[in-house]
This record gives sequence, structure tokens and C-alpha cells, in this order.
Amino acid sequence: MSQQEVLLPGETAQQRQSLRNLTHVLYGLHLLSWFSAGVFSVIAMVINHLKRPDLPDNFYRSHFRWQARSFWFTLLWLLLTLPLWLFVFPGWLAWSLIGLWYLYRYLKGWWRFADNLAMPWPEDGGPAR
Repeated sequence: MSQQEVLLPGETAQQRQSLRNLTHVLYGLHLLSWFSAGVFSVIAMVINHLKRPDLPDNFYRSHFRWQARSFWFTLLWLLLTLPLWLFVFPGWLAWSLIGLWYLYRYLKGWWRFADNLAMPWPEDGGPAR
């Protein structure tokens, strides 16, 4: 069940829609990065970090945080498992699993975003509202 978006004081519907469109584009770039060897994901992260200070509420903050954490943890695990490529199959297996986890994270985030649901925050264990 999706929630209704509420405009904050001083915020226009056009600004809210523009941010909504941008967030859809960022999720799309992350998913398309499979076909760009990660370049689109880096572009999305630059935009993510530039726009983060301007986010109006916890709903958008939770999604931008989800995207950033997904990106950085993926990069960390890819680097940590890099030595497994010395044996080829273990490297391929590890990176395939990491790729599936990456795909899961961005699809889950995009799905929840489309349903107007915030992503969970670790400190309270529940979705940010």
C-alpha cells in the first residue's frame, strides 16, 4: 500500500516532482551500470552526493542513503574478493553473488520508492517516515 506524498512548507509540487523524477533516474542509472562497467553508477553517486544536502525529508534521505550504502558496500565487497580471481571460478562466483545482491538492493529500493515507502534506517530498525 502506498502513502500519499505531502508537500513541505515552501516546497512546490514542481520541485517535488523534479526530485521524484531525479530519484527514478538515479535508480535507473544504478541498474544500467551493469551495461557500462559501473560508469553509470559512479555518475549516479556523484549526483546523489551533490543533491543530498537539498533533500526535503526523511523519505528522500532514506532512498539516497540506501543507494549510497548499496554502492559503497558493493565496491567494498568487490575489492575484498578481488584476490579470488587468481583462481578464476571462486572470483567469478563471488562477483556473481555480489552482482545479484547489488541488483536486489536497487530493485528493492526502486520498488519501495515507486510505492512511496521509505527505506529502513539501521538505528531504529524500521522505515523512516
